[in-house]
Amino acid sequence: MPTDNLVHRSFFFGSTQISALKRSIPDNLRCSAFDILTACIWRCRTKALELGPDEDVRFICIVNARSKFNPPLPLGYYGNALGYPAVETTAAKLCQNPLEYAIKLVKEAKGKVTEEYMKSTADLMVIRGRPNVNTVRSLIVSDLSRARFREVDFGWGKAEFGGPASGEEVISFYIPSKNKEGKEGITVPVCLPAPLMDSFVKEINRML
Repeated sequence: MPTDNLVHRSFFFGSTQISALKRSIPDNLRCSAFDILTACIWRCRTKALELGPDEDVRFICIVNARSKFNPPLPLGYYGNALGYPAVETTAAKLCQNPLEYAIKLVKEAKGKVTEEYMKSTADLMVIRGRPNVNTVRSLIVSDLSRARFREVDFGWGKAEFGGPASGEEVISFYIPSKNKEGKEGITVPVCLPAPLMDSFVKEINRML
């Protein structure tokens, strides 16, 4: 992706927007708001990039693995315990299949993080060193909606906002926030070159 003329834009997804997205999937498909929102953003972003149909595209999510260990991590351990599972498909399959195809891939990625997966990842890093994450044609998502940043009170009340100020070229954060009407939802900062951002907005609006 060209890194000149990058623009930042935030997109708000509340219950109205999530309901609109759910109208495009079968009623019997069980999925979370994270699943359908991520599938939507991944698909719209890939369409905006105008990749070749056979080019590989990846989705990587950052998963909290603290609850995956038995026995659990000791109380008071404040280090990171994160997994970075990924799924891969082609641009054509992602963009031409119904939205439920992308949803199933997102759910597949999330489901990879088990205790065995985390121990295997640790073994791999010991043997080979910390590998670089392949970010080419990749979308990385970090869900901060349960991080409770806005609940932190330093003495003058709870925060109006807690989270990154912007997204990056390959990573988007899901940040709990309120819109201008005071409705709760998720803000997703996105960073793309200006012409691609225009295409991304059109794709998002089309899905909504």
